Amino acid sequence: MNERYNPQVDDFFARGCGRCALFETPQCRVHRWQVEMQTLRDILIDAGLTEERKWGNPCYALNGKNIVIMGALKEHCSLGFFKGSLLNDPQNLLVAAGENTQASRQLRYTAIEDIHRDTTFIAALIAEAIKTEQEGKKVAPKAVSEFPIPDELKQKFEEEPELEKAFHALTPGRQRGYLLHFAQPKQSATRASRIEKCTPQILRGEGLHDGYKKG
Repeated sequence: MNERYNPQVDDFFARGCGRCALFETPQCRVHRWQVEMQTLRDILIDAGLTEERKWGNPCYALNGKNIVIMGALKEHCSLGFFKGSLLNDPQNLLVAAGENTQASRQLRYTAIEDIHRDTTFIAALIAEAIKTEQEGKKVAPKAVSEFPIPDELKQKFEEEPELEKAFHALTPGRQRGYLLHFAQPKQSATRASRIEKCTPQILRGEGLHDGYKKG
């Protein structure tokens, strides 16, 4: 057994992440990016990071602190830097996973040739990510005021002033969690439904994940 590699991550490459019905099938997205991800894996281990498996995926840490996580999607494989927004990226290769992503950033690849081309840059980015963690740098979260309040929530506040009071009494983190959750659906009816389901929790002073189970 190669001591550089974690057996749980070996299992990931052999069987897949186990997060969808394609697990243990040739169609699993992990198999599509085997060569690319194994190459990225070696770069990460060469950087001195500890290989683990978290959330089903290979994760690379320093003294217990998560630095990078690897992922496989239909369109690409990726390296996700947990504090990527703090890293230097003169080539603008780092991308946010979603419009509301604050801290993490991804490098995405679809060809082994591109990884070979970027090997020096990838290694330098990993080294900077390690230094960022060692220096204890943190990503300042966006202020609650920077998140738009959905019209459906504004209407609910007008109908139930006590709900608006309870919402603003929540911690900023809990307010951000609700605003992101409410704004996510494209349909107004779905947004209104989510607000209705979460109203009792908000009135109890609870956050989104304190008791409410998403349907």
